[in-house]
Amino acid sequence: MQGLPYTSIFDIPILSALQSLMAMEYAVIKTGGKQYTVHPGDTIHVEKLPSAQEEVLELDSVLLIAKDGNVKVGQPLVEGAKVRAQVVEHGKAPKVIVFKYKPKVRYKRKIGHRQQYTELKIMEIVDGEPATGRRPASRSRKVTPDGS
Repeated sequence: MQGLPYTSIFDIPILSALQSLMAMEYAVIKTGGKQYTVHPGDTIHVEKLPSAQEEVLELDSVLLIAKDGNVKVGQPLVEGAKVRAQVVEHGKAPKVIVFKYKPKVRYKRKIGHRQQYTELKIMEIVDGEPATGRRPASRSRKVTPDGS
């Protein structure tokens, strides 16, 4: 029986994709009754928000955060986590045509709808933890003259 053609376990295509997914930074946020998976630098369309163009928003309804393979799942929200996003523009989606028809009774209605949206550019994902590498100040001990 021949050996596998892979030199490492991460050379296997599915595991390679899994490893790259684990190294990603992403969050799952909730806004407008929907949930979105966002990465820093992404641009998403959400239900219209009452904010001005170029304004920076802090979305605090964060359901999940993944950074460097560490995943935090909220119950229901992750404590202290925020996603900073900038409003790029407000707009309307393409028209959806609704046509109602009932045969033999001369009933037909044609109406259209354009959903309003806000385009957001994700700037940063903040996980709410204190910065790593900094420790709280340690207590100083009192040194007595006899050395104990």
